[in-house]
Amino acid sequence: MALAAKAAGPIYFGPFVVTTQVFFLTPLSYALVNLKPILPGHVLVSPRRSVPRVADLTPDEATDLFLTVRRVGRMVERVYSASSLNIAIQDGVDAGQSVPHVHTHIIPRRRADLDHKGGTDAVYKMMDGDEGDIGRFQWQRMEEIARKEDAQARRTGFPAVDNEARKPRSIEEMEAEAKMLAKEMEKEPLD
Repeated sequence: MALAAKAAGPIYFGPFVVTTQVFFLTPLSYALVNLKPILPGHVLVSPRRSVPRVADLTPDEATDLFLTVRRVGRMVERVYSASSLNIAIQDGVDAGQSVPHVHTHIIPRRRADLDHKGGTDAVYKMMDGDEGDIGRFQWQRMEEIARKEDAQARRTGFPAVDNEARKPRSIEEMEAEAKMLAKEMEKEPLD
């Protein structure tokens, strides 16, 4: 079934609307591209219902989430020519979770890909550092858009169109990646 046909309304990642960043949907889970990927192909998988902790998932949600992680992981490994994956959940604020919505990081890996940052395990420091703080970047983006729209509306009476490239990635970049990955997910076999 086409992605658009499955999405019956906006999809939220915590308080943030991420509908155009989603590249795969199931009845209980979704996969989306990352605002600031640690490595190329770094994506997230979340339950559709916004819950902060893994323990809050129903058995059906937990099953669907991890089956989706497995399927998306296979695709990411194939598309990004990876030899391994980091699959991680930061379960709660004290574990580094920056958005209070369960999400699984899938990061494609290759031999020696982070040697310049200190080695294989550097990915964990990156997830805990500024590179992995998805929530902070989402809030900054929302504040920046609101400021631009407010200034544009005061000048012209019309809301601003946010066409400028945003840091760390623009919405256009994320949407383009989401479209490409959605096509790749169609190639993945059902389990």
